[in-house]
Amino acid sequence: MEDAMLRLILLFPLAGFLFNAFLGKRAGERVVSWVGPASIFFSFATGVYFMSQLAGLGEHGYIRDVIFTWIASGEVSIPFSIVFDHLSGWMVLVVTGVGFLIHVYSIGYMHGDKGYYRYFAYLNLFVFMMLVLVLGSNLLLMFLGWEGVGLCSYLLIGFWFTEEERARAGMKAFIVNRIGDLGFILGIATLLWGSAVVSHPTVEFSQLQAVVPRLPEWVVLAATLLLFVGATGKSAQIPLYVWLPDAMAGPTPVSALIHAATMVTAGVYMVARMNFAYSAAPLAMDVVAGVGVATAFFAATMGLVATDIKKVLAYSTVSQLGYMFVGVGVGAYAGGMFHLTTHAFFKALLFLGAGSVIHGMSGEQDIRKMGGLKDKMPWTYRVFLIEGLALAGIPPFAGFFSKDEILFKAFASGHKLIWAVGIAAAFMTAFYTFRLIFLVFYNTPRYDESVHPHESPPVMIIPMAILAVLSFIGGFVLGFPHHSLIEAFMEGVFRHGVEIHGASGLEMGLMFLSTIVAVAGWAVAYRMYVVDTTLPEKIAQRFKAAYALLFNRYWVDEIYDTLFVKTYLGISDGIMRYIVDDVIIEGFLNTAARTSLGTGRQLRKLQTGDVQAYGFAMLAGVLLVLAYIVWRWAT
Repeated sequence: MEDAMLRLILLFPLAGFLFNAFLGKRAGERVVSWVGPASIFFSFATGVYFMSQLAGLGEHGYIRDVIFTWIASGEVSIPFSIVFDHLSGWMVLVVTGVGFLIHVYSIGYMHGDKGYYRYFAYLNLFVFMMLVLVLGSNLLLMFLGWEGVGLCSYLLIGFWFTEEERARAGMKAFIVNRIGDLGFILGIATLLWGSAVVSHPTVEFSQLQAVVPRLPEWVVLAATLLLFVGATGKSAQIPLYVWLPDAMAGPTPVSALIHAATMVTAGVYMVARMNFAYSAAPLAMDVVAGVGVATAFFAATMGLVATDIKKVLAYSTVSQLGYMFVGVGVGAYAGGMFHLTTHAFFKALLFLGAGSVIHGMSGEQDIRKMGGLKDKMPWTYRVFLIEGLALAGIPPFAGFFSKDEILFKAFASGHKLIWAVGIAAAFMTAFYTFRLIFLVFYNTPRYDESVHPHESPPVMIIPMAILAVLSFIGGFVLGFPHHSLIEAFMEGVFRHGVEIHGASGLEMGLMFLSTIVAVAGWAVAYRMYVVDTTLPEKIAQRFKAAYALLFNRYWVDEIYDTLFVKTYLGISDGIMRYIVDDVIIEGFLNTAARTSLGTGRQLRKLQTGDVQAYGFAMLAGVLLVLAYIVWRWAT
């Protein structure tokens, strides 16, 4: 089905960006506060309308809008076209729905900032680029959005760029993502070359579904692995996760948008969109699942001891993204999308709740300097508790249903080791979540007397309340009792997925075990941070080496800095100093100088000062001219 109105989903946030970027400063904060969120709301409303249209087209239905021919060269023809199907349509609602709430929250959080109009311009552009990524009908258009969200993350993470640390964090995110993007580009090139060999060159998703089965297995494997390299950068998986914790340098609503609804979910969406290729490359799927579960466990260990309220949530995001990759890696594509959706609800709420705490604590982010905020910030405490229960996987909150489905599918598909590591990570998730809640909201206050905690304004509380409701009922509505609504909704998109079946008794048993593990994490955190608050210090002193390892994040940044950054800078400096400077530049200049001096010495011999020599030269010149004239006359 063709419908040119589909482009409105893109045009609304683009119009918001253009207005705020070029007219926002003159229009003022009040106008920007309406234009920024309204552009995302209209995009969401348009998405709801097309979702209703999609309902009548069947499980394989879609709506397409070919805007113009983007690239036409020889046999290659790539349109700038967008497709709204059951997968991209769902992502549109998640991105614009959660994005709208974050925009509204930002009105209160960023009030009075000198760069207010610039902030909303970047935020609108971020959503626009994410929508290009999810709606694009081909890999190149997806890559355009892929690069666009990378650019916007740089602009937003380093929003307060006058502070060197924040500017460096933005640069780090940009550079690390470029490393992954190189793999993504090579993956696209591999599929373009492979499709040209067996048929005609294409990167259209609809055409690649027919082409991939005809490609040699090694081509599909290479392409899927290279695309996944891009996903490890964008979705912060091992080894390219290092940018995400530092991304906390940006405004807190930016953290919520990056971690919940945009950018970091791009890699999961890409694997889900390319499910027909990954299902044809079992080894690539094993790599995806293996990297995912390793990341989930690894990031969870760092969350155990983190002291910055936003960095605890950052490690949580890296870990939960690992679960999503486990889902798509074992073939449970709908399970991965299910957790992506519930995670968008409770992780956006967690970051907005953290922002409310930071706002009420006059900018303080160290959880060791908080405590006793339950009575000072009652609404923030309530929503934070709901989001914590959802993240920890306590039933009936959203995270329980989606994470349990991934773990069940991993176990039922024969990936029992992955399931075991995932369960261990789930225990740590529950522990560090309640550790955070207890340190921030319970016990006696530990903050300075000059700090006067206060509740946030309604413009910040209302979006959190809406997300709290979704975090409470979202998982139950979408995932109960056995066959998730998302799985049924996306069945046509994921028809190439792996069939995973398991007895209902097995699923109920694993659900019960998962609940026990989550409750155990809560119990241990309660014992250490409420009942006996001296235990954490005693444990840290007893296991100093292990504590230092976790607190310093395994020194991965330092290792990367030594192995790669300093090595690269050393090589670059050597090339510049000894090749570019000494050989090329100085060599060219020295050669030019020697040539000039040599030519001057030879020409100087002609200027002897001898009149007879000058006369002889003149006579010789005249004779040569006469000889030439005679020769020309004779011939």
